Amino acid sequence: MTTEFERMRQGEVYDFMDPEIHASLTHARKACAAFRKLDTLHSAEYRAALLDLIPGCPESSMVSPPFLCDHGNGIRMGENVFVNYGCVFLDQAPITLGDWVKIGPNCQLYTVNHPVNYLERRKTIEKARPITIGEDTWLGGGVIVCPGVTIGKRCIIAAGSVVTRDIPDDSLAAGNPAVVKKTIPRE
Repeated sequence: MTTEFERMRQGEVYDFMDPEIHASLTHARKACAAFRKLDTLHSAEYRAALLDLIPGCPESSMVSPPFLCDHGNGIRMGENVFVNYGCVFLDQAPITLGDWVKIGPNCQLYTVNHPVNYLERRKTIEKARPITIGEDTWLGGGVIVCPGVTIGKRCIIAAGSVVTRDIPDDSLAAGNPAVVKKTIPRE
């Protein structure tokens, strides 16, 4: 039998009031609060707080506080990832960032969806779908990425865009909803 936490990670409907999920949320809230108070990015204290928040974050990757997430343990970062100030990652489903990804300030990555039916929304259930961002991709400031979206490798998503569907490799996308404006030539 699968747990509510496992159902959450697998993209199934789950009860967000489950004790295991609640414990993970509580840990992340406390870790985010501690991380937010740090004033230097290159200290042992910063690194320890980052690893408490996002286990397995590579030494070469950096997250600028303030940073908010729901769990932290659902975030997978490649090497040399940079996440700028004020980002929010709702990581009920996995959020995967490839190597050399750059996330601009105030970006928001949402994996979770509430039910469409208002009576179902009154319940403590929801469903999450993963977000994947390919290597060497840059999200400009204020980009919102919606549940279930995959953004390919070497993409640029223009500032303020809302990404509601997949973006293929080597694309420059912009708008609300974001659409591919052109293919970026590979050198």
